[in-house]
Amino acid sequence: MTTPPSAVRSATEWLSARARWQPLEGLFWFSAFAAVFLFPERHLILTEIAWLGLFALSLDLILGYAGIISLGHAAFFGVGAYTAALLAKHEIINEPVLALLASGLVAMALGFVTSFLVLRGSDLTRLMVTLGVALLLRELANSFGWLTGGADGLQGVTIKPVFGIFRFDMFGHTGYVYSLSVLFILFLIARRLVNSPFGLSLLAVKGNPLRASAIGVSVDARMVAIYTVAAGYAGIAGALLAQTTAFASLEVFSFDRSADLLLVLIIGGAGYLYGGLIGAIIFKFMQDYLSVLTPQYWPFWIGLVLVVIVLVGRDRITTWTAPIRLFAARLDWRTFARREAAASKDQCQ
Repeated sequence: MTTPPSAVRSATEWLSARARWQPLEGLFWFSAFAAVFLFPERHLILTEIAWLGLFALSLDLILGYAGIISLGHAAFFGVGAYTAALLAKHEIINEPVLALLASGLVAMALGFVTSFLVLRGSDLTRLMVTLGVALLLRELANSFGWLTGGADGLQGVTIKPVFGIFRFDMFGHTGYVYSLSVLFILFLIARRLVNSPFGLSLLAVKGNPLRASAIGVSVDARMVAIYTVAAGYAGIAGALLAQTTAFASLEVFSFDRSADLLLVLIIGGAGYLYGGLIGAIIFKFMQDYLSVLTPQYWPFWIGLVLVVIVLVGRDRITTWTAPIRLFAARLDWRTFARREAAASKDQCQ
């Protein structure tokens, strides 16, 4: 059975509309870069939000688009952090941008090697395997104290100025601009990736791997590819942390790091790239406010918010936004229908 040309054109136009930039996206990034000038006193926490948002984006690539759940994503984050710190301390690569790329490549290599372990088994097996990898790397970093600093962390790290011009300062001015720029560039790449045929095939794999395989989609190859890319993103996020703080410790491999990342995605929502970014903003400002308000019990309040979101908030938010999404979808299809009618009329004439 041959697909009608009109249906093919309609699907192509709908996919093009799906990848088109929306006004709210422009407003989001305009506000992020405007914060450079509007909130100079908040650049330290904004820097943390930038690398945490990138870290959450890396997990969203595998969880939201490929359905791979992980409790050990901090493994790649930690490898990237230690790689950047070691390169700077021993002056192997003095340029922070090149060290950032090198850290991402090292994390990608680790992601590629461990991806074959993740492919085996169900979600529960993946949880245990990813967690085991992170804990193993943490113990290795602790054992090789002569290289990593052990429990005391890697100290004496000096980060050179970016491009030899922009020096990192204690107020986070350079760190925020640097981290935000890296986040924006990698977000553009991720956005192009998920809206490409490869990204759409990932959604098919997530929805039904057997059916995707039956129509010719190489499930394992796509899982390995996206896991490797996500590992590179996490490694770069860890490198940003090490470069902006000039320090790396065993905490970057901790289970709490991976758990907080899942919490960020639960707050912001998985399956669309802005979920991790919005979740990082809410989580960091909530953590900052509650730690001042109740220094001893702030995790309780964050946990309470998590329970409310899971039990009440997510369903209600979906219900409230359903009419808007339905209206947008109808508007898109009406636009396509008008174009099809005009095209048919031109052909008849």
